[in-house]
Amino acid sequence: MFALDDQVAIVTGGAKGIGKGIAGVLVKAGAQVVIADIDAAAGKQTAEALGAAFEPLDVTDRDGCQRVVETVMERHERLDILCSNTGIFPQASIEKMTPEEWEQMIAVNLRGTFFMVQAVLPAMRKRSYGRIVITSSITGAITGYPGWAHYGASKAGQLGFMRSAALECAKEGITINAVMPGNIRTEGLEAQGETYLKEMAASVPVKDLGAPEDIGHAACFLATPEARFITGQTLIVDGGQILPESFEAIL
Repeated sequence: MFALDDQVAIVTGGAKGIGKGIAGVLVKAGAQVVIADIDAAAGKQTAEALGAAFEPLDVTDRDGCQRVVETVMERHERLDILCSNTGIFPQASIEKMTPEEWEQMIAVNLRGTFFMVQAVLPAMRKRSYGRIVITSSITGAITGYPGWAHYGASKAGQLGFMRSAALECAKEGITINAVMPGNIRTEGLEAQGETYLKEMAASVPVKDLGAPEDIGHAACFLATPEARFITGQTLIVDGGQILPESFEAIL
């Protein structure tokens, strides 16, 4: 059970962080993984280390998303899995946030998800099979944090998109679900500083930050044939972070 032998997967934003964790787990499960990322140097390095392939991609470029899918289809003649993971999370207060900062967040996190899902659907529909897993977040849909109003909006938007998209594909053997990470120790999170890391770890009942592979295992399950009866759903992977009613509840 839960093997992905001979299946072909695209992982966007797979060069680093959560995407790298997802790609690594899929490779171990037997999938032929294509990492698609705007960071060519890191993407090639990660692909070589994992035994995956690499394709350069800016998810805000609709034609680029379609080209990556076409390349994968030419090479493998099938596409089973999309892990739409690319995301950015620069901080900006609402008062100081520029329209350009807002638009960039939405373009990468939300529009990029739409472009990739749109690009893979024809290939999946040909075989009446597909697994699409979106990397959303607890931030936006459930929680909030100062400085990330635009990030939260983009992540909540992904879930609204996912639910309607899942209904459009439900009769065609294609499932669309989302993983919702809490605080995962990635290069981006570490850039927030040690104080932030300690505060976040203290707020998690298991008293630790997640690893990229923790999200990878969740995404891998949703990407399996066995998950055929799960669609339009979310899987929170946060060490119990959203459970306590107060900080005292986890002391």
